[in-house]
Amino acid sequence: MTSFWSGWVIVLTSLTLILVTWLLFANRKRNPIDEKTTGHIYDGIEEWDNPLPGWWFAMFVITIVWGIGYLVAYPGMGNFPGVLGWSSATQHEQEVAVADEKFRAMRDKYLAMSIEDIYQDPKVRKMGMRIYGNNCSQCHGLDAAGALGFPNLTDNDWLYGGSPEAIKHTLVNGRQAAMPPWESILGEQGIMEATAYVLSLNSREADDELVAAGEKHYQTYCVACHGPEAKGNPLMGAPNLTNGIWLYGGSEEQIAHSLRIGRNGQMPAFGNTLSEDKIHLVSAYIYGLSK
Repeated sequence: MTSFWSGWVIVLTSLTLILVTWLLFANRKRNPIDEKTTGHIYDGIEEWDNPLPGWWFAMFVITIVWGIGYLVAYPGMGNFPGVLGWSSATQHEQEVAVADEKFRAMRDKYLAMSIEDIYQDPKVRKMGMRIYGNNCSQCHGLDAAGALGFPNLTDNDWLYGGSPEAIKHTLVNGRQAAMPPWESILGEQGIMEATAYVLSLNSREADDELVAAGEKHYQTYCVACHGPEAKGNPLMGAPNLTNGIWLYGGSEEQIAHSLRIGRNGQMPAFGNTLSEDKIHLVSAYIYGLSK
């Protein structure tokens, strides 16, 4: 929680305490001897407008005083420690430091070993799975099977390479796709032709004339990234167009849509949010998923 929101919660809590206190005392101004009703009568029962009983009022006062004291002693938000020097952020940092110290020896042992040597270790898989679940499963799924626009990490198809070094590089630095839109260059007819050619690369039915025209478009505009045989280029993150594996769907309409508008999917970088040992462990876990 940022300092702004921490302060906002503290101010809001303080205002609530002030308003509750005002409301409580404002309702005790009338002399309890003066008889007065609210005007609500039901089944012969009349509701009296009397102040709270003394013991009830005292309980409210005690609760308010306790709330003020707790807020002063334990505001517990972000960078605002209380008079006792405690905050939730400080406690979290201390607990993380204790956990890091507890598991440091184990992590250092694995960090000194290669990913190929540790990916089958049950302890590594368990630790890597937890790190994956906290940081990667939101996009790639708990089973790492991916989704539309998010790669499947359990097969052997890798946009940027599936070696331990490539996986770790992806995690540390992130990736930015750069598939340009072609509609303004090819026009709708050209999109249809290029789509037909991509379908033919996968031995799927397509009009021969469209395929022939689409091949010319491919050799002119697409070969630089996807290669002369359309097998892709891991250095650029250009996918293999011949293996029937599609990041954004492989139907004719979906392929045409990718050609028409381009794709700019982004894999975030974790180099600044995960420690070196955690990246090493989750790299080993991901590497083992396809093995």
